[in-house]
Amino acid sequence: MSQSLTIGQLASEAGVGVETIRFYERRGLIADPPRRPSSGYRDYPQETVRRLKFIRRAKNLGFSLQEIGELLALRTGSAALCGEVREQIANKLENIERRTRALQQMSRALTELHDLCEITDPRTECPILDLLDEQEPDV
Repeated sequence: MSQSLTIGQLASEAGVGVETIRFYERRGLIADPPRRPSSGYRDYPQETVRRLKFIRRAKNLGFSLQEIGELLALRTGSAALCGEVREQIANKLENIERRTRALQQMSRALTELHDLCEITDPRTECPILDLLDEQEPDV
């Protein structure tokens, strides 16, 4: 039988905070562990460390908690089909590319506004504020 962990031990091994573990439990990303009859402490199975590290890595790749839940469901299902996981990754890439384009448009619009200040006298009223009052930015 594998060694069980307290919440503090689990947090330390997985590199997350205790409150993060509790939050993931409430969200259903990790199962509520059984409690020790003698003390009431929760006993986390060792494989919870792996699951928490999976969640952390997926978050670092930009997956939402809902998307992580879907990936975990695919992982623990009877057969995690590569095509389903690949589709999730393709959707995430498409979303990132869409957000990147939007950020590039915002950057260009802000650069134009910033450059507008370079061609005006710094002692005059700010043309950027006037422009923002008058129209929607081209984003």
